[in-house]
Amino acid sequence: MSTSTNTSTAPEIARPAQYLGFSLAGETYAIELLRIREIIEHVPITRVPGMPPSVLGVINLRGRVVPVVDLAVKMGLGPRPITRWTCFVIVEVLLDGERTALGLLADSVSEVLDLGADDIEPPPAFGIRTPMSYLRGMGRQEQRFILLLDLERMLSGEELLGLVGGVASGGS
Repeated sequence: MSTSTNTSTAPEIARPAQYLGFSLAGETYAIELLRIREIIEHVPITRVPGMPPSVLGVINLRGRVVPVVDLAVKMGLGPRPITRWTCFVIVEVLLDGERTALGLLADSVSEVLDLGADDIEPPPAFGIRTPMSYLRGMGRQEQRFILLLDLERMLSGEELLGLVGGVASGGS
């Protein structure tokens, strides 16, 4: 009996990555699905004094304090009304070596997108309201493009440390 090992030199087929599409101030954005922990409906937000305008406060997620960030305000798109479709996309960010839950306010979530490397283009240098530094690229989905956000850049460690530190100290 002989054993064989797979020594195939066939090129590895890249699998498409999955992204969650959601709406902010009339624009469609997407973030990697692997970064998302869950999606929950809008619940009351407890304001925390001293937070930057893009940090709306905190929510109680099964007994845990979760800071909430409004990405639209952070991108300069302004606040929007809360509707029946408004929700929180709970993501995990690595903060000071620990995974930390963070709620992102979304006007609505729409779909899960499968995007391969060939479906992602660099963002154009003009015509987009979103700061270029916040974009990972533009995902091509049939006849439209979706802006892919780079959460690492949008929610830098320094900003998050201030956010969580402010929440832990009650905003003082």
